[in-house]
Amino acid sequence: MWRGPVCGTDGGMSAFAIVGAGPGLGAAVARRFGREGFAVALFARDAGRLDALVADLGGSGIRAQGFVADVRRPDELAEALDRAADELGTVEVLQYSPLPHRDFMRPVLETGHRDLVGPIEFSVYGAVAAVRQVLPGMRRLGRGTILFVNGGTAAVPHTDRAGTSIAFAAESAYGHLLHERLAGEGIHVAQLVIPGAITPGHARKDPAALAETLWGLHQDRHGFRHFADDLDA
Repeated sequence: MWRGPVCGTDGGMSAFAIVGAGPGLGAAVARRFGREGFAVALFARDAGRLDALVADLGGSGIRAQGFVADVRRPDELAEALDRAADELGTVEVLQYSPLPHRDFMRPVLETGHRDLVGPIEFSVYGAVAAVRQVLPGMRRLGRGTILFVNGGTAAVPHTDRAGTSIAFAAESAYGHLLHERLAGEGIHVAQLVIPGAITPGHARKDPAALAETLWGLHQDRHGFRHFADDLDA
């Protein structure tokens, strides 16, 4: 069972990076990992949102820093992750969980090939760029965790949400390939599928409950795909 962060080869502590940080799930997971001693790197497009999250976490004694980056600009995301590693420590845990745009969720018969560019950039190109940026550091540490967080269409495609259904399927395949390839190197790759909406007060889909589940995936390191709740919930 994994515990907290370790010292990197330079003597510094390792970090937890959240790509797609927001005031709900992102903040809750940052608190959960931060309580275990991780420095937290937060990535989002909105600088004001990041500043608010950093201030909130700092009030709880958690070292956090925000980095402005757009997942649809892979080079920009990679550069931001590189800065985070320089300033907070080697990324030992990466969570990729940006919230998809509503315009990705069109009915399948109204979805043309150009409509898939955004979802694929968002769920696949960004994910690949993030993983490739942090993987060398994890290999130097000799351990690491990569967590993909997706909606229910990652497991069961929906005819009215074609973009996310297709892009999440591709992201899931990429994650599963990583899981198979990296397990022997001490790097665990897992996916958490959250059916429906994240719901405050829900026994399994409250942000704090989901944060606890993600911490458990980091510690227990068994299997690739996990479900936060029943698919029909």
